[in-house]
Amino acid sequence: MRPLPERTPENDFFWTSGADGVLRFLHCGACRRFLHPPQPACHRCGGPVEPREVSGRGTVVGVTVNHQPWLPDMPPPYVIALVAIDEDPLVRLTTSIVDAVPEAVRIGTRVGVRFEPHEDVWLPVFTPLGEPEREVVDWPEPPRAPVARRVSDERFETRVALTGVGVSQVGRRLDRDPLGLAVDACRAAVEDAGLTLADIDGLATYPGGARGSGHSEGGVPAVAEALGVAPTWFCGSPETMGQGGAVVNAMLAVAAGLCRHVLCFRTVWETTAALRARRSAGGIHTTQRVSGEMEWRLPFGAMSAANWIALQASHHMHRYGTTREQLGWIPVTQRAHAAQNPRAIYREPMSLDDYLGARMITTPFGLYDCDVPCDGSVALVVSAVETARDRPHPPVLVDAVGTQLAERFSWDQGTLRHEPLVDGPAAHLWSRTDLRPSDVDVACLYDGFSFNCLSWIEALGFCARGEGGAFVEGGTRISRGGDFVLNPDGGQLSAGRLHGYGFLREAMLQMRGAAGERQVADARVAVVSTGGGHPGGCFLLTGS
Repeated sequence: MRPLPERTPENDFFWTSGADGVLRFLHCGACRRFLHPPQPACHRCGGPVEPREVSGRGTVVGVTVNHQPWLPDMPPPYVIALVAIDEDPLVRLTTSIVDAVPEAVRIGTRVGVRFEPHEDVWLPVFTPLGEPEREVVDWPEPPRAPVARRVSDERFETRVALTGVGVSQVGRRLDRDPLGLAVDACRAAVEDAGLTLADIDGLATYPGGARGSGHSEGGVPAVAEALGVAPTWFCGSPETMGQGGAVVNAMLAVAAGLCRHVLCFRTVWETTAALRARRSAGGIHTTQRVSGEMEWRLPFGAMSAANWIALQASHHMHRYGTTREQLGWIPVTQRAHAAQNPRAIYREPMSLDDYLGARMITTPFGLYDCDVPCDGSVALVVSAVETARDRPHPPVLVDAVGTQLAERFSWDQGTLRHEPLVDGPAAHLWSRTDLRPSDVDVACLYDGFSFNCLSWIEALGFCARGEGGAFVEGGTRISRGGDFVLNPDGGQLSAGRLHGYGFLREAMLQMRGAAGERQVADARVAVVSTGGGHPGGCFLLTGS
């Protein structure tokens, strides 16, 4: 039923605090600050930490009303909130708000802790105190690391080029073997680059590993075996700069001379995985303990990235006055773009009224704010730049990448102004190039949710912080004839959730001038971002 946290010696003080009704957090004896989640030492000063009692009072600084039926014992609607504790405004809990009319819980609502016992743990939930709301427009933000200084005038990006791209069949509930999808995309990319599999001496993927719940085809071992490739170098990992981090890793390997042609691939089969899970479920529900990042969210019904990112979206709306109508212009505009993409899953026209009338998922996100799960695979070839002129298509050059981690690696302890971990890679990208946002013709920006896309627009400097809503309103600035064309293939909101690699493919086609009906005239520069919450990364690509 409800996922519960796994108790460990490190977190036991927190999950058992409810036994005596007192909330506790770790406290640093050196800098006198509280911290969360538990860590072996203070992340600010390295000082010693120990549990300390707090009042259990706090302020709601992010809130979403979940309407999706995730858990049998938590029927919707219910309230998920970010609560900042009174003792330290930078320490927050993702938690539930109970004993309240969902729509009455707002940013600024004052709340107090109450513990719910579940087996051997006590979940700290909160209830409104009935006190006057607190002003949170200028709520303090944690510090961000400065932009990394470029260590050399030489940039590895100049040593590589993108020479081939391929895509498999893309659709909903294809009920195909995901490895077969990956093989189709990989073979197509290699052929597109004018190479043979014998030329491929590197493999890179995200996230690698087992097939899991629809997010991998089995990783490097499965694909290497299926293709008969013996790579000199390979890498598969989820701990990268967004899904595109695998491509950055491939570029580094090529620039270092480890290999000349790296095949990068990404496969999703979420809709088929869900279909097969329903076939085999047999109506049996199990309870399992969760650990790591998930233990601080799932027990409170925050089951999806939609819930987690909605918390930042609510704060953005409160702080800057962004509206749902403004946010809606992102999916509405991208749907219009998808009409010119024969591979897009949804191509029929959508109006702003259609957007606003769709069922709510988790406020402020409705159905069309969420990307479309699908099955499909995309692959591309990263080559040594000196080989690129020998390929059948014009090479796509890499002007810069943005990879810096400038904030805490957290969904709820970092910034509230936008989705986590976009500022670092965005600032890093512009520090590695002489190009500026005004030079960008095509922006392929991660849109797992519409607010992800808005966050990247602001972080990349297309408008000032907080002005994203006004920037996208009406759709004119993000369509043909505007400042840039946003996700000309329809993005993941209409074309399907290919987890970032669809953006790389679209940018490559645009830079080649080969995007067909959706080709942006005279497109010379494209920015691509991947990562939908954390972590994130971005690329600046140019035509040759």
